[in-house]
Amino acid sequence: MLADKGDSLRGKRCMIMGSGKVAQNVASKLLEYGAVPITFSDQTGHIYEPDGFEASKLRTVQKVKSERGAKVGRYIIASTTCQYNDPPNLFDVPCDLVFPCAQIGCISAEDVKTLSDNGCEGIIEGGHCSVAADGRKEMKKAGMLYGPHTLTLAGSMVVSGLEKIHPLKISDEMLKEEMARIHKEVKATTMEFNTRGDLYSGGIIMGFLRVANTMAAQGAV
Repeated sequence: MLADKGDSLRGKRCMIMGSGKVAQNVASKLLEYGAVPITFSDQTGHIYEPDGFEASKLRTVQKVKSERGAKVGRYIIASTTCQYNDPPNLFDVPCDLVFPCAQIGCISAEDVKTLSDNGCEGIIEGGHCSVAADGRKEMKKAGMLYGPHTLTLAGSMVVSGLEKIHPLKISDEMLKEEMARIHKEVKATTMEFNTRGDLYSGGIIMGFLRVANTMAAQGAV
């Protein structure tokens, strides 16, 4: 999405919601692309590193979360720069992008408005339906980028398909190419059906058409 606008992840301050395996892997990948992960959270609160979680700090988070029952707040014992639940509202943390990897519907319209007012450019879902329905409407109104879970979580299915074609030879580059292809096709669908820029609607429409066309090819009506 960013490349489509002549931009990249490099230097982007990224809010991560959640602190489990998905959140940790998202942070690791963001670091690879030169982005700056700045938060993690769980049901007890959030931790915020103003200068970001570089590799060694990320390893500390991973170590903390590997202990049974450990909460993300324990990380502050190992950091002199971390802010715990400060500011009280996670969405008041200045960021460029948000990667919610937590529970369903954790971002409301009010949250989106707060993020937008603070200069956030977009939300890329790392969990199922992280943005509530009213939140999606507010994002569209604010002109924010939105990477819906219907597309971002396609990676596991892509990997499964690649394994059948290229067993033992799957690379990050191959996955990147496939995800770029999916984005291109969904973008084309949004333009064809007058939902330009709405990847959420485009993904649903494209999925419906593929199922409908397959059923028609099998003689279904």
